Amino acid sequence: MPSGFGSSSYYNRQSRQSPALIRARKPYLVKNAVVGSAVAAFALGVSQHGILIWVILWLDIYTIRAIGQDEFEDVKVPDAPARSS
Repeated sequence: MPSGFGSSSYYNRQSRQSPALIRARKPYLVKNAVVGSAVAAFALGVSQHGILIWVILWLDIYTIRAIGQDEFEDVKVPDAPARSS
């Protein structure tokens, strides 16, 4: 008995795929290739744009600090709503 495969009929004694396994996997070949390519492209895109993420983060920090210095005296704050008892 080959190690790891048990008595599966999908692998022969040389641990190669049987024709039945190849037929069973055929409908999923294109779908899996497309999904795998999309996942790989996303991972590569994220890793390649790492510097861009840091630039955006620093711009966000700058914007938050610039807004934090504003007094907002031109903004009218409404009165608290009256509570009914």
